[in-house]
Amino acid sequence: MLRSVSAILNYALLTEDGEIGRCKDFLFDDENWTIRYMAADTRKWLPGRKVLISPISLGAVDWSTRLFQVELARRQVEDSPEYEPLAPINRDYERALHD
Repeated sequence: MLRSVSAILNYALLTEDGEIGRCKDFLFDDENWTIRYMAADTRKWLPGRKVLISPISLGAVDWSTRLFQVELARRQVEDSPEYEPLAPINRDYERALHD
């Protein structure tokens, strides 16, 4: 079944060792129309911090319970790059993130 990513917004994010917050946004490659990152709002766990999560780490969505599985440990999420909505995400920025 085909679904819109907007249907997943605000779903709870569940890692290997607990809930980390909510799905807040998706960043797309505007040339290839592929998802480059998911922006996760870590809410109470890491107050005021939003991080970028690679789509490689995204797991299954449970539509009935509104849970989105993230195939990472909490520590890995904590070490993820911070999401800065006003910063352009280009190849140079991505290289800096991966370094």
